[in-house]
Amino acid sequence: MTDDRAQTSSNLSDDTVNDSPSLIRLARSLDGQDEAHPLDLGARVRELRKSHGWTLEQAAGQAGLARSTLSKIENGQMSPTYEALKKLATGLEISVPQLFTPPRKQQISGRLTTTKAGEGAAHATATYEHEMLAGALTKKQMLPYRATIRARSFEEFDGWVRHDGEEFLYVLTGQICLITEFYEPIDMRRGDSAYYDASMGHNVISLSPEDATILWVTSLD
Repeated sequence: MTDDRAQTSSNLSDDTVNDSPSLIRLARSLDGQDEAHPLDLGARVRELRKSHGWTLEQAAGQAGLARSTLSKIENGQMSPTYEALKKLATGLEISVPQLFTPPRKQQISGRLTTTKAGEGAAHATATYEHEMLAGALTKKQMLPYRATIRARSFEEFDGWVRHDGEEFLYVLTGQICLITEFYEPIDMRRGDSAYYDASMGHNVISLSPEDATILWVTSLD
């Protein structure tokens, strides 16, 4: 990589900054976000009781509460006092805040999908040709895709590519140059990889005679 190319990338102004790439915007739109729901304390208490394998009588005895009181709490028929909450938490062997904070992952989802070679959805741009992977899954935390790098110079881009999240790339074939906003350009060959802050301006160009291919994984949080 020559010094003049590095100088070109460092001299670009903020006026040339791109919006989030359309591929990532599309994935985030399709995946969506889970809606927040208010916690059902009764259901939470019942879930905790059953996780111990306890009957109402057993759990009430552990907490020092009447069976009828615990039943009413679980069925949303009464709001427990703070003293009752403390007894519940002690009996269930957790802290009071944990009564109101269900685990983020309550069970193994068992999600799985495969993408056969060449069967990913195509999404082409002037500089890249993307093949989206794992397209059958929604609400993904990561966006994996295979990219063919058409660009041969920084000037082929409409300024920097930047978007929220972090990104990982792995060179599959050919040779590329990873150009970033804050670092010297990095020449990379098959088997090389990089992990970086995607909000930092970044572009990739092919250095090999043929179009290089890379695996890209972008976080969607």
